[in-house]
Amino acid sequence: MKAIVVREYGGPEVLKYEEYSDPVAGAGEIVVRVAATSVNPADYKQRAGLMKDGFPIDFPGVIGFDVSGTIVSIGREVHGFAVGDPVFGMANHTYAQLCVVKATSLAHIPEGLDIVEAAALPTVTTTGNQLISLGTGVTTGQTVLVSGAVGNVGRSAVFTAKLRGAVVLAGVRKKQLQEAASLGADQVIATDDPEAIDGLVQLDAVADTVGGKTAEKLITKVKKGGVFASVLGAPQNAKDYPTVRVVPVYVRPDAKILQLMAVAVKDGKLVIPIGPKMALKDAAKAQAAAEKGGIGKVLLVA
Repeated sequence: MKAIVVREYGGPEVLKYEEYSDPVAGAGEIVVRVAATSVNPADYKQRAGLMKDGFPIDFPGVIGFDVSGTIVSIGREVHGFAVGDPVFGMANHTYAQLCVVKATSLAHIPEGLDIVEAAALPTVTTTGNQLISLGTGVTTGQTVLVSGAVGNVGRSAVFTAKLRGAVVLAGVRKKQLQEAASLGADQVIATDDPEAIDGLVQLDAVADTVGGKTAEKLITKVKKGGVFASVLGAPQNAKDYPTVRVVPVYVRPDAKILQLMAVAVKDGKLVIPIGPKMALKDAAKAQAAAEKGGIGKVLLVA
């Protein structure tokens, strides 16, 4: 098969379109013919060596965490799937024409959802859901602020929090206020407006997707006994707020969550903006574009 092969850490130029060994399904695994994968921040961080302590590349290796496609072979001890089924999920080594995936990480693509665009969903929608469901744990009537709410993880978190009956504040930059109005949140807050931050009510929770100075400001607004959940770790000043429970959230595959979120996308209840669709061989160009941001989810079509 062809794949994007990485032989050293570096910039987008280290992504090479080359021949690579076909994967083989072991017990509990499925080989998927890749229709598409998507470009996530984790992809270019891994490529650059910024994740080598937790997610090193075994050179020469293949990166990528999202996959959509059709099943071409099934390993032992796999049930509920058949060759030819359209599926999607979180995996490893997805910048390739073929990918081996744990069956428990895969879900059937809902009828009516485009197989290529389905590749945009696994990591971001699962992360956003788990930031709320596993991170904040908010329930009916509780108030949560989602920072970075117009991002794909943020959008998914807003949707999940509303689904759980929470009062949701969408935290965005001033220039994003108009865009955020369509997210379905109860209120939109400009997190780069000091007056808006000062005027915040005490929050039961913050679901943080941006980190940095914004996170440091928002933790001050969480009530005693409240939760600050983040996909980027604790704010620098977290030690100054010992009554706030800080919960780091690390996404893990969950086919049931993915199915739930995908149906919401299909039904128009959750929108994940799709950006350029580029050929797999153009992965270097795609990552360079994605790193600049502001263009929607970039997809690589195999």
